[in-house]
Amino acid sequence: MDRRRDDDGGGDGHGSRNGTCRREPGEGERDRERAGKKPRLPAAPISGAELRSEFSHHQRGVARINNGSFGSCPGSVLAAHRDWQLRFLQQPDEFYFNSLRGGILRSRALVKDLVNADDAEEVSLVDNVTTAAAIVLQQVGRGFAESRFEPGDAVLVFHCVFQAVKKSIQAYVASAGGSIVEVELPFPVSSNEQVIAAFRKGLERGKKNGRRVRLAIIDHITSMPSVLIPVKELVKVCREEGVDQVFVDAAHAIGSVEVDVQDIGADFYVSNLHKWFFCPPSVAFLYCRKSSGLVSNMHHPVVTHEYGNGLPIESAWVGTRDYSSQLVVPAAFEFVERFEGGIQGIIKRNHEQVVKMGQMLAESWGTNLGSPPEMCASMIMVGLPSKLCIFGGEDALRLRSYLRVNHGIEVPIHYQAPADGVDGPRDKDGSITGYARISHQVYNTEDDYFRFRDAINQLVENNVTCKMLPVE
Repeated sequence: MDRRRDDDGGGDGHGSRNGTCRREPGEGERDRERAGKKPRLPAAPISGAELRSEFSHHQRGVARINNGSFGSCPGSVLAAHRDWQLRFLQQPDEFYFNSLRGGILRSRALVKDLVNADDAEEVSLVDNVTTAAAIVLQQVGRGFAESRFEPGDAVLVFHCVFQAVKKSIQAYVASAGGSIVEVELPFPVSSNEQVIAAFRKGLERGKKNGRRVRLAIIDHITSMPSVLIPVKELVKVCREEGVDQVFVDAAHAIGSVEVDVQDIGADFYVSNLHKWFFCPPSVAFLYCRKSSGLVSNMHHPVVTHEYGNGLPIESAWVGTRDYSSQLVVPAAFEFVERFEGGIQGIIKRNHEQVVKMGQMLAESWGTNLGSPPEMCASMIMVGLPSKLCIFGGEDALRLRSYLRVNHGIEVPIHYQAPADGVDGPRDKDGSITGYARISHQVYNTEDDYFRFRDAINQLVENNVTCKMLPVE
């Protein structure tokens, strides 16, 4: 890697071939000086009025208990976002020559410290987890294409892996001769040991007939159903069983659980900063452990004149586009430091509140939680009354749409098919096959969950099933 390109604000946005340019000292130097500095701390914790003001742009009258899907961005971070956008539009050349590199480096340095990476060169900023998955899976696909891997060698994933990741496996690995082994995540789940046992069985299938597992993709927090996975333990199992590479898909992790990438020990770890860390869409970080020896094989899927300068630099310039989401990471850090305990305090309070609200809903409906409290972060699965007759994905979508249109409640609904020969959870009327995934973020109030409780109770009292709901 050419370290000069990582550390200076230069780089011609119009594609200079040798990657160098001459410029006068200016904004780039100031950005570099700030790159390693912590954001300034506020004089006092954020007040209730200030918190409401930060999210005053949210549509009124909507109970947003679905932070997990798209996240949320406070007003102060949005203001910084607009400032960066204007800075580019006012003088694009000055921005690209003197501001962009240093600004992205500062963001990467802050993320490096947050997740305890060993070096900022292990941290790249990309659009989202989908982009990171493409980066990781492309290099695995090349292993098959170049005959370094045997046909039929496997990529191991949970069955509930995000669909875009599953499609990337098909596009980059299966098309090159690799196979996919899916691990059925137990749900509802009662212990980490259940997950570990299921994962070990999946590894056994992946290694049958002399095959090798070339890559294991492990969710840190599964999306739907949402479960906090014992990721460190599963990485250890992978090392014991000879899995070549481990990629942790932690889309929901940063801002939702504490992350220490060195302690987790995976080769790759990705998390969105726009879900639980208050950045605008779309920005994520991809950690690539230098000691794995795989870093030199990693390339951004969009090839530009920066190809070959290392993944952090390739990711920092993918053509003329809006980079402001990557540049506002320091503003997000300043926002979380306005809360008592900083991001750790937010994580703790969100977890406690989502568990409290989940237990309140389950008690009111006479149902269950999808996992014990220690196996959830800032989201939790709550069983819905069996009288709603959620018998498939279409029923779940009908209910979700009905709640949005008629009650101003935004919450994902999950259909959980009964396992063959296994008696699942029941309430007083029958088997529970529907679950709501509720989130808790700093802007939520208890009234958001009371509205949800009452809307479901009203349907049950009126003997309304999902098939009776209108298709919106």
